[in-house]
Amino acid sequence: MTEKKSSNKNLHKASQAKKDEFYTQLVDIEKELKHYKDQFRGKVVYCNCDDPFESNFFKYFASKFNELKLKKLITTSYSGSPIVGGQLSLLEVAGSKGKQPLKIEINKVPKGADGSTGLGDVERLLKHDANVATPLKGSGDFRSDECIKLLKEADIVVTNPPFSLFREYVAQLVEHNKKFLILGDQNAITYKEIFKLIKENKLWLGYDNGGTKWFQVPDGYDITTESRKKIVNGVKYFSFGRILWFTNLDTTKRHEKMTLYKKYSPKEYPKYDNYNAIEVSKVVDIPMDYKDAMGVPVTFVDKYNPDQFEIIGHVGSVGADGVYSFANAIYLNKKKLFKRILIKIRK
Repeated sequence: MTEKKSSNKNLHKASQAKKDEFYTQLVDIEKELKHYKDQFRGKVVYCNCDDPFESNFFKYFASKFNELKLKKLITTSYSGSPIVGGQLSLLEVAGSKGKQPLKIEINKVPKGADGSTGLGDVERLLKHDANVATPLKGSGDFRSDECIKLLKEADIVVTNPPFSLFREYVAQLVEHNKKFLILGDQNAITYKEIFKLIKENKLWLGYDNGGTKWFQVPDGYDITTESRKKIVNGVKYFSFGRILWFTNLDTTKRHEKMTLYKKYSPKEYPKYDNYNAIEVSKVVDIPMDYKDAMGVPVTFVDKYNPDQFEIIGHVGSVGADGVYSFANAIYLNKKKLFKRILIKIRK
């Protein structure tokens, strides 16, 4: 590889790393994780995020270590993070060398004088126990051997993974048979690898998937839309309206039956030009009395109850590998529609 090509490749990687760098706010983490508290009891939780001192996932689990009755908390940082080591908001770690990736392993958080546990108690633990925070040998990439070794030890993984590597990230979790609760873009539903897991009831959506979420981004991140950016106390935030929680932890939500109130009529629910299914343009308008295939928006997955509905696949042909793909277009009255999921009401 020439020096120029190598330089361009490195620039692309740096640019992609910056685009992947969205730090979740504590309020959004608390809003979602409050539903799973019983499922964390006695478990080893792994947050393979970009920097434990920047990550609110680490702060959440570390401060609630005793409340959740965790067995262990593992957190790793990544040397490719644009803001890693920039804040060290909890403390200056002894032996830390700025952007040097770290591993933090917490087995116990001593209670404070008032009997409770907070970030102050975690800070004291990290300051006085040299074995809690130790340097990693590699970069901290989730695909590295030492991070995979930590993954094998974990019961549940909770983090905001790189969106550009979402397929690969989930595939690794599935390969190692891990429970997880992670954030991802709504478009991930249409990835053939992710959709296959949803169809097979091996992955579903969490609770808090409505509205806009604000994420902290690096100072150098280019945000052109004024309404989607804000600066609070010198920290830059970027808003997304389609970031969802993906999980294989059980939820009460996925067992809730959707109330169907509309009845089928050929006029209101026309068939597609190139597929034997009717168009249902809004999830709330699914007809209660139609027993054959229906095409619904991808947002249906947020309401999907596998006891009430069956996901047949997508609108289009099955590929040669037998894996459902959204590659083929669907038409209604000669108009190309956005991607659709095919469903049936279970008897």
